[in-house]
Amino acid sequence: MSLFRLFTLGLLLVTAAAGCSKPEPAVQPLANPTFFASENPKSLKDWGMVQVSDGALVLGERVVSYDLTTPLFTDYAQKLRTIWMPAGVSADYDPKDVLSFPVGTVISKTFFYQTDRKGQVLQKADPELIHDGDGLDLGHVRMIETRLLVRREEGWAALTYLWNDTQTEAVLHRIGENVPLTLVRENGTKEPFNYIVPNVTQCSACHATNVATRVIQPIGPKARLMNHDFTFAEKSENQLTRLAAMGYLKGLPAQQDLPLQVSWIDPNASTDERARAYLDVNCGHCHTPQGPAGTSGLYLDASATQPKPTGVCKLPVAAGAGTGNLLFDIVPGKAGESIIPFRMDSTNPAIMMPEIGRSTRHEEGIALIRFWIDAMKGSCQ
Repeated sequence: MSLFRLFTLGLLLVTAAAGCSKPEPAVQPLANPTFFASENPKSLKDWGMVQVSDGALVLGERVVSYDLTTPLFTDYAQKLRTIWMPAGVSADYDPKDVLSFPVGTVISKTFFYQTDRKGQVLQKADPELIHDGDGLDLGHVRMIETRLLVRREEGWAALTYLWNDTQTEAVLHRIGENVPLTLVRENGTKEPFNYIVPNVTQCSACHATNVATRVIQPIGPKARLMNHDFTFAEKSENQLTRLAAMGYLKGLPAQQDLPLQVSWIDPNASTDERARAYLDVNCGHCHTPQGPAGTSGLYLDASATQPKPTGVCKLPVAAGAGTGNLLFDIVPGKAGESIIPFRMDSTNPAIMMPEIGRSTRHEEGIALIRFWIDAMKGSCQ
């Protein structure tokens, strides 16, 4: 065979092999964080706050993650919380209420679970497995939804984005959704449940904390709930100090003057402090004199529960299934005769408290409130 024919045959083989190979997938550029003053983009990525890249959920530029000493319980879901503000604006420090965020602020909260090999969601997560820097390692995570609170000129707007099954995109979803999941508890038992993504009107059930104005606002980022160290990708530091250093927070007082609410799981805190912290975060945004549950007369926010819980020996304002035929919200020394833990222990929509936001029982929270009430002195005689 001539050298020319050998060269031609070799060229054909190389060309054929090249034609059978698959091209490398194009890397999609990351979107920059963007404030939309009126538009509601269909895709979460367009906001640029959190987005998928190379097997991880990553944060946009100057998007800062944070957490709370005591988080709201949502069917054992983990939450990645973030804050972003445009350049040149800052939040004002507030010692009691939510930080006063300026127009242009975007707060995000991504609800997710660590998963096992079968794709079942786990009650407890291992932070070393689920986190990738300040974001999430999607090899060990199932994302459900990302909620945005956007501070516009006319006030806060609440938007919900639902993640697809392939975990590649989250799309604006206004009508709510039931996501069937199987929860694997720490003891290995499996519990099927429906994770409920709220519809657009249900957001106000928690975030409209004043029934007179019905104005939506954040409820989590308060100084007393953020005044603790948080491990960011590069180092651990106080969250409020970090926000101030980034130019995101002004008016921050000295460290010793900052309010601090204990964590509900802090072993060094008293049972009373832990129980009040739990009820404040999970119930207090409604159970205030101005809140949706104001007419109940049961006030559970941190400022209203001093010097003693207002539910002690308090008669409910209405009878029916929600009371379990029990007489008082709290009976000192008798959790089994108290309405609060009875409603926490139920998943019946006509009975349970909180009324929305969960489909499962928070075993550990219930145990804390029962222990707290059983340790109280006194009687309702």
